[in-house]
Amino acid sequence: MLTITDLHASVEEKNILKGLNLDVKPGEVHAIMGPNGAGKSTTGYVLSGRDGYTVEKGSAVLDGVEILEMEAEERARAGLFLAFQYPVEIPGVSNLEFLKASVDAQREARGEVAYTSAEFLKLAKEACKQVDLPLAFLKRGVNEGFSGGEKKRNELMQMILLKPKLCILDETDSGLDIDAMQVVANGVNSQRSPDRSFIIVTHYQRLLDYIKPDFVHVLSDGKIVKSGDASLAKELEAEGYAWIHNEPKDELEGDLL
Repeated sequence: MLTITDLHASVEEKNILKGLNLDVKPGEVHAIMGPNGAGKSTTGYVLSGRDGYTVEKGSAVLDGVEILEMEAEERARAGLFLAFQYPVEIPGVSNLEFLKASVDAQREARGEVAYTSAEFLKLAKEACKQVDLPLAFLKRGVNEGFSGGEKKRNELMQMILLKPKLCILDETDSGLDIDAMQVVANGVNSQRSPDRSFIIVTHYQRLLDYIKPDFVHVLSDGKIVKSGDASLAKELEAEGYAWIHNEPKDELEGDLL
């Protein structure tokens, strides 16, 4: 599904990723944890093609296709989906309009016929209910005036409708209360399938109580320094990250982005 090889990337001339390697097979869920400044969010931004992030060297192959030379919209059409830690507002564009345009573009890229307005409205209503958002949210501006939890659930609704191959969730649990986290986790779990993979970036083990990962990786100083099964997340929650390199904890956590 996704193979990242020796990925080096920078932002504002600061090296962030320094030889990242990761292999995600179809149907797998990988959790990435690590101290602040390790490069967790940068990984998602680089893979999705966000402006301002420069790939110095390395490769990222999604379903047999090198994506690092693609424009962001081409990566999305190829099946990559990024749920942001802080979803942006798009005033004046309704959720329904935004979702219909996004799904139409995705289906066109796959050689599929666009849904009629009636067909799509039915699907959108089902997805809205699935993430516990009132149907009125379909008429509201994208994320406009939404709470943090509503924004996260709105992005989950986008994921459900777009049906991507690879879903990258960047600290989706950030700012969520327990009820909202369970809604988000249930939505993610409903989308797990043999032909869809997930990379979940998180600081905390609590989300992984609801979304059981196949693998947990520790990212430190721009590369993966340790991998294991779900039990590794519990170990990190109990002991922190300092023991990974036997370095002082505050030194590991002091790096910026």
